Parts: sequence; structure tokens; C-alpha cells
Amino acid sequence: MKKRIHQIELFLKYPEEVQQEWMKRLVDTARNTEWGQQYDFKSIRSHADFKERVPIHNYDSLKPYIDRTLRGEQNILWPTEIRWFAKSSGTTAGKSKFIPVSQEAMEECHYKGGKDLLSIYCNLNPETKIFTGKGLTLGGSHHTNTSGSDSFYGDISAVLMQNLPFWAQMIRTPDLSIALMDNWEEKIERMVSTTLLENVTSISGVPTWTMVMAKRALEVTGKSNLLEIWPNLELFIHGAVSFTPYREQFRELIPSDKFNYLETYNASEGFFGIQDQLNSEEMLLMLDYGVYYEFMPMEEYGKEQPRTVGLDEVVLHKNYALVISTNAGLWRYLIGDTIRFTELAPYRFRITGRTRLFVNAFGEEVIIENADEAIRIACEKTGSLVRDYTMAPVYFKGKENGAHEWLIEFERPPSNSDYFTEVMDNALKSLNSDYEAKRYKDLALRLPIVRKLPNGTFLNWMREKGKLGGQHKVPRLSNDRQFVNEILALLKEGTTP
Repeated sequence: MKKRIHQIELFLKYPEEVQQEWMKRLVDTARNTEWGQQYDFKSIRSHADFKERVPIHNYDSLKPYIDRTLRGEQNILWPTEIRWFAKSSGTTAGKSKFIPVSQEAMEECHYKGGKDLLSIYCNLNPETKIFTGKGLTLGGSHHTNTSGSDSFYGDISAVLMQNLPFWAQMIRTPDLSIALMDNWEEKIERMVSTTLLENVTSISGVPTWTMVMAKRALEVTGKSNLLEIWPNLELFIHGAVSFTPYREQFRELIPSDKFNYLETYNASEGFFGIQDQLNSEEMLLMLDYGVYYEFMPMEEYGKEQPRTVGLDEVVLHKNYALVISTNAGLWRYLIGDTIRFTELAPYRFRITGRTRLFVNAFGEEVIIENADEAIRIACEKTGSLVRDYTMAPVYFKGKENGAHEWLIEFERPPSNSDYFTEVMDNALKSLNSDYEAKRYKDLALRLPIVRKLPNGTFLNWMREKGKLGGQHKVPRLSNDRQFVNEILALLKEGTTP
């Protein structure tokens, strides 16, 4: 671990050089793939050549190549065999995305990130007792590809757990047969029952599901907090959604000033960042994981030929859309996240959102296309007509799970509001697999809350905000409750016409 800290210090000292070396290595490795021949990788000598030769891509433009790989074809985007795919939501072209995960991506990116996280934590906390017990990991599930090829897909956490080396399996809990179960309700029950007697020293997972598991553990044991169940618990490793709305709830679950939290930026496409300072909300950009980074200024987003900059050109406190090229064959791939640098020596950042409107408070990744289509289907089925709407999350409170709160102004309201809500909810499930998983038996998300607003509510709110006319519009989705709370407060004051 100490040796790895010295290697990290090396890329902190020479960040641009390390990144340029990775760009050349990735291009050279893939030069004889179908993609490398199509874009003449053999003649690429510099970053400028790379940007000029290879256009920016998103999932929809890479999908035909990925679909072929899913069917068993190889040497298309990456030269080594790809048999694993990380399944996630957010695409406009289908219910799920299937991100290729090469062996190099597992070893040099995802697993390296996990080991680095432990190295950084132990370096920050040399008196740690984390290795005297086990890490409780909450992962997803994986499936065999039904297309007939010898490949598998699942949540990135499940893909990684299934392929962990034996030494890593020895220091984690529960058993893989439980950790990879499909049925989340049963999985939570089995997780709780099999880990209560373990010496759990750390927990890793998405805050949403961790809350569900923790509340169930307290119900089963009758304990008041997690330290009464696992007295040596000292670390929670989290990511995927903003931790802000969960922070106070975790302080109640784990009432100790000595307890530590570390955030990671570990997406299906790669492992990109680790919080390298305790009591900080910033993450260190990891530069030697087989990922070459570019950063698209948000004013360039949506242009036919958008401009990107390298590490040497980024500036502080500016929003950038993240563009990556990886050792799994994603080339100049617009991942959909936006980040803002808070330091440049070393490169530390915060995740600021998505390139498109979204709600991801519980890992559901509902994008604007999902919401619009669900509203359309609900209107069609109920004979109603929506004038305007906005939606935001309702966070866990007490024993109540989270929800989505929809404020809707109808041109023609439905005769049965409950049926409208049911249809919209089912439509979202059919459009978005992550939302469907969170809604399963109300484990993380309960039925949406739909509030019918008086006519003129949004108009009055925008008038109050000084945003009438021009390009101003009602924000459809928000990952926090600012807009929803403002509108509800306006209604309470009785100032809506």
C-alpha cells in the first residue's frame, strides 16, 4: 500500500505527461481493431491527431458496435476478448445501456481503484483496524446473455464481485450467492441475517440501498444504531448518488464523530475519482487507470463539432462534460456527467450533475426523455392533458422510503388521479430499468406523489423569479428540492392566481 502511495504521488507530480502516455498506449493497443483501422490509429502521433481523427461519441452512436460485441464478435472496439458488460440506464434509444468491460478495465481500472481507495484510507488513518474484520458490500446482480453468445451482463458492482480474486473474496461479506441475488427483498433479508454475527468494519454501497439494509438490520435486532450491531464499524464507502441528503440520516445510524466516509466516482464506464482527504467533498482525479480524459466546456455541449480541452487547459470552477477514452474500447465517449475542478495541483473535482436533466437521488437515473414519455403515456391512457410539470425527490424520512414528487398543472385533468399516477409509474418502470429496480416492492422508492396545481401556478412562480418570457422555462426535473419547495411555499402563501 505504501508503494502504491508513491506511484500516486508520481502522477500527481506529472499529470499531463501520464495522461499523454496513456493516450498513446490506448491508441497503439487498438490500432488493429476494426475501430482502429476505421480511424487510422497507426498514424496518430499526438493528442491533436487523436481529436482531429476521432469524433465525439455517445452511447447511441457506439451502440451498433457494442451490440455486435454482445452477440459474440470480437476485435471491434478493443483487441482483447470482452465477455462482460455493465448494464445501466440513461440512454434515449432503449431501456438500458450495456457498457463493455474488458479484462484490462477490470484489473487496471476498477480493481486498481478499489485497492487505491484502501491505500489512501490507510495512509490517512494509519491506526485503522479495518482489516481485523470484513467489508459488507451491497452489489447488484448479473445474468447470462440470452443472445446465445458466451457473455454476461449485470450491474457493474455485480460484474466486479463475480470476478474478484480469492483474497478479496475472503475479506468481504456476504457470500456471493447472496450478494448477487436478483430479488432485492430476499437479498436484504439474507444479507441482514448472515452478517449480524460478522465483525463488519466497513460498508460499501449506494446510500439508498445501504439505508434500506441498515433500517432492516435495526428492525430485526431491536438496536438503536449500527454500532450496537457492529461495534468495530469505522468506514462507509459510497458513490453513485449525491450523499448530501443522506448525511444526517447516516449520522443517526452511526452516531460517532470518529466514523469515516469516503466517496468514489466509480461508474459503469470506469473508476475515475477517489476522495483522498477525510472531511472533504472533493475527489482526486485518478490519472493512471487506463482512461484518457478530455473536458468539454458546457457552452460547447450540443454543437456539431464541440471543442474539448485537456488537463493542461482546464480552469477552476467551470462546468465540463466529461469525455473519456478507455481500455474497454470507449473512444472519445461523452459519459453524460459534468464535473467542476476545485483544485489544479493536484486535480481535485466535484461531480456537478448530468449533461441532460435528470433525477438520480436514489440511483434511478430518470432522464427528461423518460419523464416526458411517461407523462405522454399517462395522458393518453387517462384522456388528460398536462400543461406543465416539475419533479423532484422526496428523501427518506423516519420509516418512510423515498419517492418522486410531481407538481403538475393540467390543461385537462384526469377523472381519476390515482389511475394517472399508476399509469405514469408503470410507464417509467418500462422505460428505465434502474427506476424499475428501485420501485420493486417499494423497497427504495414508493409510489410517486402527484400534486395537481391550480392553473397559473408555474406562471406566477416564474414571475416571482423574474423569468417570464424569452428562453426561460419550467425546469422539468431537478435532483434537489429547491424549485418544488419554492412552488409549494408559494401555494401556501396563497399568492397563486
